[in-house]
Amino acid sequence: MIFDIITIFPEIFSGVLDTGIIRRARQSGIADIRVINLRDFAADKHKQVDDRPFGGGEGMVFMAEPVFAAVEHCREGRNKDTSRVFLLSPQGKTWTQEMALKMSGISQAILICGRYEGVDQRIVDHLVDQEISVGDFILSGGEIPAMVVLDSVVRLLPGALGNKDSAVNESFSSGLLDCPHYTRPAVFRGMAVPDVLLSGDHAKIAKWRREKALEKTLRKRPELAKTALADRG
Repeated sequence: MIFDIITIFPEIFSGVLDTGIIRRARQSGIADIRVINLRDFAADKHKQVDDRPFGGGEGMVFMAEPVFAAVEHCREGRNKDTSRVFLLSPQGKTWTQEMALKMSGISQAILICGRYEGVDQRIVDHLVDQEISVGDFILSGGEIPAMVVLDSVVRLLPGALGNKDSAVNESFSSGLLDCPHYTRPAVFRGMAVPDVLLSGDHAKIAKWRREKALEKTLRKRPELAKTALADRG
């Protein structure tokens, strides 16, 4: 899968791209991740990509011309039918595991990292397929949200995780939070691992995990539990 990240601060992504699952996915060819400097597509010698909004007001707005040019560059030689453009914006739909799964099924995701007061509305109306938010709070720009989106999608790509079942069993994949997990020692400072996990009875262990996942979800995120139970009928 191809990811193109359009930003005015490309240096922010160096650590993320060279660490952990994302690094391994890049090295193995599972994910082709390109960081695009928006200023390379500015029309003037000063590399200006933003300007004051018409009608007045505070702040600066990304201009349409460099953003359109950057996206068109990313799409050169690519199949536009399986390419999608996403704008990281506080006005977008809140990012979910379901959205990550859908994005993992396309061939190219172009992520535009918003900044300042936003972008020229013509970018939203005529270029962007979907706006994405990572929560109801304000950040300095779309770079950190882009990292969140990137990490959550890359781990869903076939071969990205060492264990193919890991992504399936994680929190939210079933609509519920993950069940509790334990490892050695079996008893630590008087706190013992539940006997069922040491029993070797895989059917009982699976049942226990489902029950505990539901209990945790009802306690911490009851709205998720209601949706999951409704989906199961």
